Amino acid sequence: MLLDYAISAVLTLFVVVDPIAMAPTFLVVTEGMPRASRRSVAVRASIIAGVILIGTALIGDWLLSTLEISLSAFRIAGGLLLFWIAAEMVFGVRSQHEGEAAEQALEERVRNIAAFPLAIPLLAGPGAITATLLLATRASGNMILIGILIGVVLLIALSCWITFVFAERISGLLGKTGNIVLSRLLGVLLAALAVQYVVDGIRSILSG
Repeated sequence: MLLDYAISAVLTLFVVVDPIAMAPTFLVVTEGMPRASRRSVAVRASIIAGVILIGTALIGDWLLSTLEISLSAFRIAGGLLLFWIAAEMVFGVRSQHEGEAAEQALEERVRNIAAFPLAIPLLAGPGAITATLLLATRASGNMILIGILIGVVLLIALSCWITFVFAERISGLLGKTGNIVLSRLLGVLLAALAVQYVVDGIRSILSG
């Protein structure tokens, strides 16, 4: 069970956050910055996103109980939201939104681009927060599983940092076609995971 949960958490968060696909956006947002400043932005963005998702993992169950939202209802709602994000990835709409967010940040000369738009909403956006909350509810208060989830979040944050540090090389190696193909494949995988969440929620309601 522990291994299954860990694998599910890694796949879900990796697909939703999609660190590799963030490389081109990171280059756009930090365009014109010296290498040292880019590294600083990479570290701060990864830490901020990690803290947000860890906080979500820790208060997930409490938040649902406080708002009196059933687990089945949240699974269905979360699955639908993740499916919407997956559809955007498959049809290339998500990349367009990311580019628009990056351009807006540059135009407005946002002071701390590590927080916006990198950490929020590109890394720890609605999809990542929803996915983390869904995974936290699956843990059902099991602190071992919560610990695994926090470890997975830290792993994803680390992968984001590594991606940003090597953004120029990754983007160059994949090329435009490679980036598009990778995004589509990850989108299909996320869509399947989203449908499974909805099925689990409906099954839980019917059995109850």
